[in-house]
Amino acid sequence: MIDNRLLDEITERAETSPRLRMNHNIHESLDSPCQRLINVLLPGSPLPVHRHPHTAETYILLRGKMFVVFYNSLGEQTDRFLLDPLDGNYGVNIPAGQWHTVEVIEPSAIFEVKEGPYKPLDPEDILY
Repeated sequence: MIDNRLLDEITERAETSPRLRMNHNIHESLDSPCQRLINVLLPGSPLPVHRHPHTAETYILLRGKMFVVFYNSLGEQTDRFLLDPLDGNYGVNIPAGQWHTVEVIEPSAIFEVKEGPYKPLDPEDILY
Protein backbone atom coordinates (compact mmCIF):
# COMPACT_ATOMS: atom_id res chain seq x y z
CA MET A 1 0.00 0.00 0.00
CA ILE A 2 1.34 3.41 -0.95
CA ASP A 3 0.02 5.60 1.86
CA ASN A 4 1.14 8.31 4.28
CA ARG A 5 2.68 5.74 6.61
CA LEU A 6 4.96 4.41 3.86
CA LEU A 7 5.89 7.93 2.69
CA ASP A 8 6.66 8.92 6.30
CA GLU A 9 8.92 5.85 6.73
CA ILE A 10 10.84 6.62 3.54
CA THR A 11 11.13 10.28 4.58
CA GLU A 12 12.62 9.26 7.95
CA ARG A 13 15.26 7.22 6.13
CA ALA A 14 15.98 10.14 3.77
CA GLU A 15 16.53 12.43 6.77
CA THR A 16 19.40 10.21 7.96
CA SER A 17 20.91 9.78 4.49
CA PRO A 18 23.93 11.94 3.54
CA ARG A 19 22.30 12.35 0.08
CA LEU A 20 19.07 13.68 1.70
CA ARG A 21 17.03 11.27 -0.41
CA MET A 22 15.90 7.67 -0.31
CA ASN A 23 14.45 5.25 -2.85
CA HIS A 24 11.87 2.59 -2.09
CA ASN A 25 11.83 0.14 -4.96
CA ILE A 26 8.51 -1.37 -5.97
CA HIS A 27 10.03 -3.50 -8.73
CA GLU A 28 11.42 -6.85 -7.61
CA SER A 29 14.90 -6.64 -9.10
CA LEU A 30 17.34 -4.13 -10.57
CA ASP A 31 17.10 -6.29 -13.70
CA SER A 32 13.34 -5.67 -14.02
CA PRO A 33 12.35 -4.27 -17.42
CA CYS A 34 10.26 -1.59 -15.69
CA GLN A 35 11.82 0.33 -12.81
CA ARG A 36 9.06 1.59 -10.45
CA LEU A 37 9.97 3.34 -7.25
CA ILE A 38 9.11 5.98 -4.73
CA ASN A 39 11.88 8.52 -4.36
CA VAL A 40 11.79 10.88 -1.37
CA LEU A 41 13.95 13.97 -1.80
CA LEU A 42 14.63 16.64 0.82
CA PRO A 43 15.67 20.26 0.21
CA GLY A 44 19.41 20.40 -0.45
CA SER A 45 19.56 16.90 -1.92
CA PRO A 46 22.38 17.04 -4.48
CA LEU A 47 21.29 15.78 -7.87
CA PRO A 48 23.54 16.50 -10.85
CA VAL A 49 22.24 17.60 -14.22
CA HIS A 50 22.09 14.25 -16.01
CA ARG A 51 20.35 12.29 -18.74
CA HIS A 52 19.19 8.76 -19.43
CA PRO A 53 20.07 8.28 -23.10
CA HIS A 54 18.02 5.13 -23.67
CA THR A 55 14.88 5.65 -21.58
CA ALA A 56 12.25 8.22 -20.81
CA GLU A 57 11.51 8.85 -17.15
CA THR A 58 8.18 9.84 -15.61
CA TYR A 59 7.68 11.55 -12.24
CA ILE A 60 4.33 11.81 -10.44
CA LEU A 61 4.56 13.96 -7.30
CA LEU A 62 2.76 12.36 -4.37
CA ARG A 63 3.58 15.06 -1.81
CA GLY A 64 5.73 18.15 -1.50
CA LYS A 65 6.85 20.73 -4.02
CA MET A 66 9.76 20.73 -6.45
CA PHE A 67 10.98 22.00 -9.79
CA VAL A 68 12.04 19.69 -12.61
CA VAL A 69 14.51 21.61 -14.75
CA PHE A 70 15.54 20.79 -18.33
CA TYR A 71 18.87 21.84 -19.89
CA ASN A 72 20.51 21.70 -23.29
CA SER A 73 23.94 20.14 -23.86
CA LEU A 74 25.62 23.52 -23.16
CA GLY A 75 24.20 23.56 -19.65
CA GLU A 76 21.66 26.26 -20.44
CA GLN A 77 18.24 25.96 -18.82
CA THR A 78 15.56 25.34 -21.45
CA ASP A 79 12.47 24.61 -19.36
CA ARG A 80 11.34 24.58 -15.75
CA PHE A 81 8.29 22.79 -14.36
CA LEU A 82 6.86 23.37 -10.88
CA LEU A 83 5.35 20.19 -9.51
CA ASP A 84 2.86 20.98 -6.75
CA PRO A 85 -0.17 18.73 -6.30
CA LEU A 86 -1.94 21.47 -4.33
CA ASP A 87 -1.89 23.58 -7.53
CA GLY A 88 -2.85 20.65 -9.76
CA ASN A 89 0.65 20.14 -11.23
CA TYR A 90 1.24 16.44 -10.61
CA GLY A 91 3.97 15.21 -12.86
CA VAL A 92 6.20 15.39 -15.87
CA ASN A 93 7.58 13.05 -18.51
CA ILE A 94 11.29 13.44 -19.22
CA PRO A 95 12.13 12.27 -22.76
CA ALA A 96 15.04 9.89 -23.31
CA GLY A 97 18.29 11.85 -23.60
CA GLN A 98 16.91 15.04 -22.00
CA TRP A 99 19.35 16.71 -19.60
CA HIS A 100 17.53 17.38 -16.31
CA THR A 101 17.69 17.80 -12.56
CA VAL A 102 15.32 18.66 -9.72
CA GLU A 103 15.27 21.49 -7.21
CA VAL A 104 13.44 20.42 -4.08
CA ILE A 105 11.47 23.21 -2.40
CA GLU A 106 9.95 21.15 0.41
CA PRO A 107 10.23 17.46 1.33
CA SER A 108 8.87 15.64 -1.70
CA ALA A 109 7.90 12.11 -2.65
CA ILE A 110 7.71 11.12 -6.31
CA PHE A 111 6.53 7.95 -7.96
CA GLU A 112 9.15 7.37 -10.64
CA VAL A 113 8.98 5.05 -13.63
CA LYS A 114 11.57 4.28 -16.30
CA GLU A 115 12.64 1.34 -18.42
CA GLY A 116 15.03 -1.16 -16.88
CA PRO A 117 17.22 -2.81 -16.13
CA TYR A 118 18.80 -0.36 -13.69
CA LYS A 119 22.00 1.15 -15.05
CA PRO A 120 24.14 3.61 -13.08
CA LEU A 121 24.86 6.87 -14.87
CA ASP A 122 27.95 6.86 -17.08
CA PRO A 123 30.27 9.88 -16.70
CA GLU A 124 29.24 11.17 -20.14
CA ASP A 125 25.62 11.27 -18.92
CA ILE A 126 26.39 13.77 -16.15
CA LEU A 127 26.58 17.36 -17.36
CA TYR A 128 27.57 18.87 -13.99
